[in-house]
Amino acid sequence: MAANYAGPLHSLLMKAGLEDGDDHMHVVEITLFVTLLCACIVIGHLLEETRWMNESVTALILGCFTGFIIYITSGGTNSHILQFNEELFFIYLLPPIIFNAGFQVKKKHFFQNFVAIMMFGVVGVFISTAIIATGCRYLFPRFHLKSLTMQDYLAIGTIFSATDSVCTLQVLNQDETPLLYSLVFGEGVVNDATTVVLFRAVQKFGFDQMNISTAWRILLDFLYLFSTSTILGVIIGLLSAYIIKTLYFGRHSTDREISLMALMAYLSYMLAELFYLSGILTVFFCGIVMSHYTWHNVTESSRVTSRHTFATMSFIAETFIFLYVGMDVLDVDKWKLAKRSAVWPISGILIFLTLVGRAAFAFPLSAILNHVRRTPATHINCRRQIIIWWAGLMRGAVSIALAFQQFTSFGDTRNPDYATMICSTVTVVVFTTVVFGLLSKPLIKCLLPEHLRILHGSNSDPSSPKELRPVDLEISLLSGQTGGSSLLRRSSLSMLLQDPTAAVHDLWRKFDDCYMRPIFGGRGFAQNCPGSPR
Repeated sequence: MAANYAGPLHSLLMKAGLEDGDDHMHVVEITLFVTLLCACIVIGHLLEETRWMNESVTALILGCFTGFIIYITSGGTNSHILQFNEELFFIYLLPPIIFNAGFQVKKKHFFQNFVAIMMFGVVGVFISTAIIATGCRYLFPRFHLKSLTMQDYLAIGTIFSATDSVCTLQVLNQDETPLLYSLVFGEGVVNDATTVVLFRAVQKFGFDQMNISTAWRILLDFLYLFSTSTILGVIIGLLSAYIIKTLYFGRHSTDREISLMALMAYLSYMLAELFYLSGILTVFFCGIVMSHYTWHNVTESSRVTSRHTFATMSFIAETFIFLYVGMDVLDVDKWKLAKRSAVWPISGILIFLTLVGRAAFAFPLSAILNHVRRTPATHINCRRQIIIWWAGLMRGAVSIALAFQQFTSFGDTRNPDYATMICSTVTVVVFTTVVFGLLSKPLIKCLLPEHLRILHGSNSDPSSPKELRPVDLEISLLSGQTGGSSLLRRSSLSMLLQDPTAAVHDLWRKFDDCYMRPIFGGRGFAQNCPGSPR
């Protein structure tokens, strides 16, 4: 995994007696990378209140600066501390990010807007993929990229349909703009899962041209992967809740509770990968189920600790990814092999197609949703549509990882066209993250000034570990309230016709209270152990 790093730093370590072999050099490289992670956190904290900067952009810029320093000190032979490996990303870095997203999500808002989220995150990916793949298919041959096949073009379409809404989410406040935050956050996670599932479906088929039969095969394979991955995540989440509720680890050790939750979440991801399913989708729904059942079965100290532990792991993984992507900009080997004269126009084409592909579904789908959902609380006005469109323009680590998986073997390639695509992907990711990311704060403040933001009251029931405060936790445990008594008891048929989402939610709450929570636990069924560690 470590790069062959030779240069003045290597010579200096030799003279200082700190370099005794390759193994020790690996330790030095990891030490430097950890130091950079610490620097990213400190600098990001100092710049947190600025108008333009955010932690993702900070890590990316610091990575670019570090890569430039390494490039200079190594005599132009290297720009990395560690060599990128897509397996490292998919197996170790991505799971904690996606799991924490599911674990911390406000389930009430997420499922109230589930139809809209699925339309943006699933239907939108197909529309964007079709537009980007078609545009690349007709424009790229002009730059003499003759070795790209139809499968490569479809893969490019999925690669650049993977959004990274971190920059936008850091500006939005889920209490002030619950609808907008829920749509952007939910679409971001579902989009990543859909992109990876569609990417793997495309990779399964070897074809030279696209036809109706091939499209149906890809669609059916996508539906199979999507449904089975979701079911697997729900099963593992329920299993963890049942085990902790039955064996009640809380009376023995908080460490065991958190360890079991973390390991079973990771197990869900690895089982999905083992059976060639979508680990992203599996671990996301596993996180949702764990936050709904498992989290309420553990002791209070375990709840507080697990919430911060999972968030910390996700934060470190995200910083790691953006820091490395910044260093990857100056990858010497790929730039030497790539057709450098074609990188810039190809990057421009990809950015343009990304803008068009995003607009092609963000605005029409919003109009359809407004026609179907006519309540003022769910209306997506023009300002919100622009923010939703903007939130999906940034490209991030998922695009990088999928590009490496498609166009390299263990991070290397000998095909000039593939090297060109890798360099173009990195260029697009850096440009969209830095430029669009820097403009996110002023754009959102312009579109949503303080007097237009809907302040969400604090009288709603906490629906996720992220929003449950210790005081609320104690009141909930003492009163034993489940929050289901406040639901309106209307005729099921009339409720279904007037408000299908509320009707489904009402039926689910009844089923959940009567059957699921008595078996798997949850809010209102958990008990604290007097002798448990605090």
